[in-house]
Amino acid sequence: MDRIASILLVFSLLFSCSSDDEKVKDVTINLNFSHVWDGESVSNTDFNTIKFTNANGEELSIERLRYLISDVTLKTVNGASIVIDAYNLVDVTNNTNLNFTPSTTISEGTYSSLSFTFGFKNEKNIDAAYQDLNSVSFGVPAMLGGGYHYMQMDGKFINNLDQEQGYNYHAIRAADNPGANPTFPQDTFFKVDLGSVTVSGDTTFNIEMNIAEWFKTPHTWDLNVLNQALMPNSSAQIIMHDNGQSVFSLKSTN
Repeated sequence: MDRIASILLVFSLLFSCSSDDEKVKDVTINLNFSHVWDGESVSNTDFNTIKFTNANGEELSIERLRYLISDVTLKTVNGASIVIDAYNLVDVTNNTNLNFTPSTTISEGTYSSLSFTFGFKNEKNIDAAYQDLNSVSFGVPAMLGGGYHYMQMDGKFINNLDQEQGYNYHAIRAADNPGANPTFPQDTFFKVDLGSVTVSGDTTFNIEMNIAEWFKTPHTWDLNVLNQALMPNSSAQIIMHDNGQSVFSLKSTN
């Protein structure tokens, strides 16, 4: 009887382990991007009208907003990283790619962090390498190092002469010495860490961009001084990098 009981116990344990394994499923994740200006919802229906006020007190409009995210990464509680080798051009102007569902599946479970790269890391920021980005004129001139924009935000603002003036808030890899041999003073792509998450079944992460943060934290942006020709201005690019650290947040998961 003891031998029979032992055999039954072994089978019970094997069945239990098999059942536990079957509970761990590979599922899809979706990143859903929304946009606000200090809590007020923003979509392309709000574009082309001067209706926003930045931290420096300048009234402005948005006419175009699109930005690149890449290398969505989940870190396990054991410290391993699952990197999804893909990118997505979020185009608020045309209301496209606000939802991004990578083809790579993820195991259910709790992860110590969910993150993505704003822009491309240098090794992936290869001149003319991505036909879909080439076709929508998202590239950077070779004299500034080539590769691609991280973000294009354009519009108009009321300047200190009380006149409408255009601005082009374009984030790229910071470059000095434009020409045949530009130099790069500092990396300006950055990692957006959204914190610990749980993946249970097909999961959507609702990610919010507070557009106002691009103009205020930690540097108050003066559009009268920094409005155009910002791509060859490495100091301006570094300010954008700094201000971008507080732009994104994870609002909810479903």
